[in-house]
Amino acid sequence: MFWFLLIALVVVVAAVTLFVVGGGSGVSLPEAEPDRIAWPLPADRPTSRADVDAVRLPLAVRGYRMTETDDVLDRLGAELAERDARIAELERALAVARAEAEAARGAAKKDANKDEESPGQAPNDAAPGEWNGGTEA
Repeated sequence: MFWFLLIALVVVVAAVTLFVVGGGSGVSLPEAEPDRIAWPLPADRPTSRADVDAVRLPLAVRGYRMTETDDVLDRLGAELAERDARIAELERALAVARAEAEAARGAAKKDANKDEESPGQAPNDAAPGEWNGGTEA
């Protein structure tokens, strides 16, 4: 009787195992998704706030402290957004400064060209009655 119960137990365990695994039905289990970051940070451009917001860190066997990790990611995202805003502000200021410098150069060239067009007329800075390079006023 003992051997009969032992063989019956083995048969039942084998049947349950085959049923769970799906043996013989031709249907296999779906592939397990790897436990990795779904969207890694971009390597071809600077990281932005949206990239940090999209990151979802995988859980390990021991896991991680979600609130602490989320706090770190929130702070990192905020600092990236602040950095990007500051860079944009500085780039706008640089563009304005370059435009002003170009305008000043253009005005200086215009004044220099104006002075070169009338070389026969020397400026008369001398007061009346004073010597001004040999001509009398």
